[in-house]
Amino acid sequence: MPASANPPSFKQLEYFVTIASHSNFRRAAEELRVSQPALTTQIRALETALGIPLFERSRSGTLLTPEGRELLEQARQLILGMREFTEHAELISQGHQSTYKLGVPPTLGPYLLPNVLPTLHARHHRLKLYVREAPPRLLLQSLAEGAYDIAIVPLPVTRDDIAVEPLFTEPLKFVVPADHRLAGKSQVTPSQLRGEKVLTLEDQHHFHHQVQEICQRLGAQLQRDYEGTSLDTLRQMVVMGLGVAFLPGLYVHSEMHNPEALHVSELKSKPIRRQHGLVWRASAPARRFYRGLAADLREIIHERLGDVVTVDR
Repeated sequence: MPASANPPSFKQLEYFVTIASHSNFRRAAEELRVSQPALTTQIRALETALGIPLFERSRSGTLLTPEGRELLEQARQLILGMREFTEHAELISQGHQSTYKLGVPPTLGPYLLPNVLPTLHARHHRLKLYVREAPPRLLLQSLAEGAYDIAIVPLPVTRDDIAVEPLFTEPLKFVVPADHRLAGKSQVTPSQLRGEKVLTLEDQHHFHHQVQEICQRLGAQLQRDYEGTSLDTLRQMVVMGLGVAFLPGLYVHSEMHNPEALHVSELKSKPIRRQHGLVWRASAPARRFYRGLAADLREIIHERLGDVVTVDR
């Protein structure tokens, strides 16, 4: 680094990491809520201070230079360390008055959180949760990088840097159109699913891979030509007779109020379930609070949704 240069600021490092994650100055500026010229100015100042180029700019996009790639992970760790330092200071000075970033999968959050957050807020008046949705794999990656403080994700999670508190186990329901041969049955046997055309979400969703494994186990056919972008579109494709589907129990409880359009049943002798847990960085200063938060969530879920899911004790 040139002797006369100022050391990089936290803001400049944050800008550097955000641009690298998007490979695009405009999208990074939108996320950071700054103007693109201001962002460009800060990155140029950072490159001048370091004496190296960090990005290669072209009409096709923004790429990290070899020097930028070498520095990126250390910049992420510095940002994470500063955020945890600030969080720790807030815990000491104000208690749990901070805003925490909570990540949830799109196949769970809209059907769980409305039943949970009002009671959670009543118990913790000073607690604020900023909720964002993303696929579980991205949630875990972003959590490790400091973009989230906590997340609710499918289990198991086996990472030394991530702490896990199981929350609840959710059943998957088997859904068929009203005119299907299995409509009207409260339970179906695994052999009755053999050869069935099963619809699911796009493969970016963790739920896709869960259903794929079920199909392989039961001898059903996963329909790759017709994949839903959301649980709602998946349900509508079943209504239109494109196939059958497995849908999460919380979604069925929350969204399916027309029994004439679809029929819901259970898989006899072999119920299909998925487990969810609250996760956070093992090094997080607020980890004791997060464990207490997980206990509160289990209690609230048992009170509000105990007839739909099984709370993990």
